[in-house]
Amino acid sequence: MTLQKIAAFTNGNVGGNPAGVVLCSAFPSTEEMQRIAADVGFSETAFAAPEGTSWRVRYFAPEMEVPFCGHATIALGAALATRHGAGVYTLQLNHAVISVEGKMGDDLVSVALQSPETKSRLAPKTLVDAALSLFSLSAHDLDSRIAPAIANAGANHLVLALSTRELLRTMTYDFASGKDLMLGQGLSTITLLYAENHQLIHVRNPFAPGGVYEDAATGAAAAALAGLLRDISWPHHGYVEIHQGDDMGIPSRLHVEISSTAGASIRISGTARFIN
Repeated sequence: MTLQKIAAFTNGNVGGNPAGVVLCSAFPSTEEMQRIAADVGFSETAFAAPEGTSWRVRYFAPEMEVPFCGHATIALGAALATRHGAGVYTLQLNHAVISVEGKMGDDLVSVALQSPETKSRLAPKTLVDAALSLFSLSAHDLDSRIAPAIANAGANHLVLALSTRELLRTMTYDFASGKDLMLGQGLSTITLLYAENHQLIHVRNPFAPGGVYEDAATGAAAAALAGLLRDISWPHHGYVEIHQGDDMGIPSRLHVEISSTAGASIRISGTARFIN
């Protein structure tokens, strides 16, 4: 069993969200994987073991197991490409089968994942009101083009679109209250976004249920958001660029390809760098 630390969705040779990756011949116990993830301290650690022609994968945040994590999948793809060569790897998650593709570059590893299928629905008013209160926002602070929604690409994310970049930059919330709200509503993260234009979107993702105030890059939430944009006929023209982590000083870049097929998997790509 080996542990690697890899930053996913980097902005060139800087930034990117760090993830732990553990490649093993067989999983340790659930309790041991949770302990390792807590010791690593990143927002997620991916554990992968070979299973036939695919890899069985589980993801752990410092305080809980999560069904799918995009940036840890990108990190896993970098680890697999480095150890086993460039190619497409099939991943068996707890509730879905996805794939990740990696290839070596000069300094970085280029990786792309295919997300679980997507779905979305309007968020109930009581949840929206509670979330607005959590972030000290009002309904007037929202971008009317994207109604508050619960979006899913393997996990639930509440999506709130803000009307100005400044509102996103100054995001703050009480961690304990946010954790209670998200756990109580079955949310993995809350996606706060500002759409600079139809194809450039700035994002912040509080991840209190996992014991993390904010994620620097969130591939699962990006896939869910992309599915929502498709569902509301947002003029994305098949592609959006997500900038995340800038307000944390950890610039991260997620490239998102959106097919026209309702509910279909989303392709999320970026670069990864090893940090140990």
